[in-house]
Amino acid sequence: MARPAAVTPDAIRATVLALLAEAGDPAPASDARFRKIVSVRKLRARLGAGDPATLSRHLNAIEAEVVQAGLARFDGFAVPDVPQEIAAQMRALWEAAVATQLDGIVRLRRETETMVEAATEAQRNAALKVELLRVELADVRTQLSSRDAELAVARAGFEAATQRTAALEDAAGQLQAQLTAIETAAAGAARQHASELAAERARYDGLAKQLLLETAHQRETFQTERQRLEAELARAAERLAALESLRERLLAELGEERNARQQAAAEATALTTVVEQQRQTLALVGATTSSKPPAGARRPARSAARTAGVKAATGASRKAR
Repeated sequence: MARPAAVTPDAIRATVLALLAEAGDPAPASDARFRKIVSVRKLRARLGAGDPATLSRHLNAIEAEVVQAGLARFDGFAVPDVPQEIAAQMRALWEAAVATQLDGIVRLRRETETMVEAATEAQRNAALKVELLRVELADVRTQLSSRDAELAVARAGFEAATQRTAALEDAAGQLQAQLTAIETAAAGAARQHASELAAERARYDGLAKQLLLETAHQRETFQTERQRLEAELARAAERLAALESLRERLLAELGEERNARQQAAAEATALTTVVEQQRQTLALVGATTSSKPPAGARRPARSAARTAGVKAATGASRKAR
């Protein structure tokens, strides 16, 4: 199956006629005029596709047809008693003049359109500028209003500052008068202070001399008291030595007394032991008596118990000594 052509002859023809119509010359009377309006490059750019060779072939056919139609418009142009060659030259000259005039008209049309577009753009820009100027004028008026208000406030502030300055100047005058009075009082106080300081210095000098005398007297008194205290200290040392010797003697006596007490305690312990043994002996004797032995046998037992108790007491006292 054959691939369909991208651009048809009808589309090429319609595009060429459209280009001629846009140029204002639908039937140019010369090849140069036709080629100036329509070319393969313009035709391909308008169609967007197509083979240049194919487009050139169709364009040549359309050119011959359109130029022939343009020349047909001038077939009725004839000058009597003019040779055919001169008539042909006159026709060519006429065609060139018409082509030139058409070129001028197209150029003027384009220039007019350009001027119209420029004028429209200028008018649009002018309108925008006018609008911007109106906005700026409104801003300037607003700023002027605010400036006027600020100026009024500044004037009021200036007047208030002027009044405040006058009041401050009056206060400064009063303060200057007070300062003068204070300086005068300060000078008098300084003179009085100087006189009082001189009196205090004289009194201080007298007190210093008196203090020196009293210090010398106290130093002598201190020396005397020191000598007395040193003598008393020597006597106290002697008494302390005597008390130390007495203490040593009392300690010795206390040691002897302690030894005597220990000996007495030992003897008391021995006696306690003897008493305990006698109690035990008495307990044994009581037990023996309760059993009622014969009288002859009871007496020797009691005598033996007494003899044992006496011997035990004698031995304990000897041990304690």
